[in-house]
Amino acid sequence: MARIIVLDDIAQEGLDMLAAAPGIEYEVRTKLKGEALKSALAEFDGAICRSGVTIMAAELEGNKRLKAIARAGVGTDNIDKDTAKRLGIVVMNTPTGNTLSTAEHTFTLMLALSRRVAEAHMTLAGGKWDRKTYMGSQIADKTLGIVGLGRIGQEVAKRAMAFQMKVLGVEPYMSKEQATKLGVTLFDKVEDMLPHIDYLTVHTPLTPETTGMINAKTIEKLKPGCRLINCARGGIYDEAALVEGLKSGKLGGVALDVFVEEPNTTSPLIKMPNVLCTPHLGASTEEAQQQVAIEAVQLLINYFSTGEVRHAVNMASVDPATLQAMKGYLNLAWRLGLLMSEWQPAGASKCHITYRGEVTQRNTKLLTSAFCAGLLQKALEEDVNIVNAELLIRERGIQLTEESRADMGAFSSSMSVEVTVGGQSHVASGTLFGNNMPRLVRLDDWRLEAYIDGNLLVFTHSDVPGIIGAVGTIFGKHKVNIGQMTVGRAAPGGTAVGVLNLDSVPPKEAIDEVLAHPSIQTVRVIPMPTADKLPAWLGW
Repeated sequence: MARIIVLDDIAQEGLDMLAAAPGIEYEVRTKLKGEALKSALAEFDGAICRSGVTIMAAELEGNKRLKAIARAGVGTDNIDKDTAKRLGIVVMNTPTGNTLSTAEHTFTLMLALSRRVAEAHMTLAGGKWDRKTYMGSQIADKTLGIVGLGRIGQEVAKRAMAFQMKVLGVEPYMSKEQATKLGVTLFDKVEDMLPHIDYLTVHTPLTPETTGMINAKTIEKLKPGCRLINCARGGIYDEAALVEGLKSGKLGGVALDVFVEEPNTTSPLIKMPNVLCTPHLGASTEEAQQQVAIEAVQLLINYFSTGEVRHAVNMASVDPATLQAMKGYLNLAWRLGLLMSEWQPAGASKCHITYRGEVTQRNTKLLTSAFCAGLLQKALEEDVNIVNAELLIRERGIQLTEESRADMGAFSSSMSVEVTVGGQSHVASGTLFGNNMPRLVRLDDWRLEAYIDGNLLVFTHSDVPGIIGAVGTIFGKHKVNIGQMTVGRAAPGGTAVGVLNLDSVPPKEAIDEVLAHPSIQTVRVIPMPTADKLPAWLGW
């Protein structure tokens, strides 16, 4: 008999399914935290939660019973997935259940903000009939910018076009062909899109790259009177910059469903004119809560009755023996994906992977999925792993192909990835030294041998004497230690590439000084995981 604890309120339909499931017992215990939560988790085989409870390492430590956690929703930031993985606890989510509700709430805020609905209602409720003050704006023939064209972003785009809006978008991993099918004009960079829009909405995860993405500097690029909506994650918009943008008149309005700190009733934005705020209601519809509850319960019922693992975010539905046997190559494929997500421009239309030598006798489909997981890891709100990565790639209209060649080439085993962007291809090839040391052996036209971990600095330069010494001197002056250095070239006297593994991220002043060298053309910093860091789905 499997025992399941329900840690947050979920729809009654989900509880009814638990009650009817053979071989399942359940209890509802909400608002637990700290030692009370830790003690409770030790009594059960499975757990269901939403966002109200936080399950971190302290609550999981020493747990020898819990086998699975199902999150009724998409985000799993409130669960320590790494610790769960170490303890053999699978974490699953319900990635599609609240898509439509969040998209609808985004559109609700945009319409209500444009017509100043909340302010007009409060004035009327106060006994004043005021039509003149609350003159609104129609959204037809206006331009909406969407950052993040995943499931929710695409649903918002469909609704905008139904209201006769023009839609622009930024989505690094959507082909231009797929965007055209959706009726969206793609931009490579957010900054390039901002001057052309009347409304902006974001549907991305909160990452170091997206934190403060809309700030005082980027707000200056917007049209005067642009309106901003956020139903994704607090922190993507710099809230202080929004306040100043509203005060100056640069922004025409702001609608927020999410804040950096939640619950939040004290933000100065809440009481400002031309602002509409709701308390994180994006997924708060009866339909969405019913759907995610049913999906989460079904995940646990299936897991405990048949062993099926679906929508796992910290491990793959692959037997541990296979993962262990392929660990080195999976790590290589994942790192090549991460590298290419930084090296090639946005807007990929094709990915072609070539396997050569002994690796062709392995499960190359699994390796292709690992590459896709790395390619998408920094771009998507949902957790990406080798179970869902290939599907997510194809959803974005990116053509994915692979081939295997038995001949070994220069190495006993190797894999090469070719990513096509706007008709131009970018290539990276890698191999394993020993059983677990991934190495980069080709980058575009250059042959080399570089580590794929830590802080990489990749620079292209003329193949002339003195480059290595000049770069080393610059970083020495700025107290940046170089752990490894590799130089590759296609032919003597042409263009060469240098790859440095740095102990720390170099300051902007150092980068500018390197770029100022007359023989250096480009410089790019590519942060990679340390050598001992593997994705949660692969293990340690």
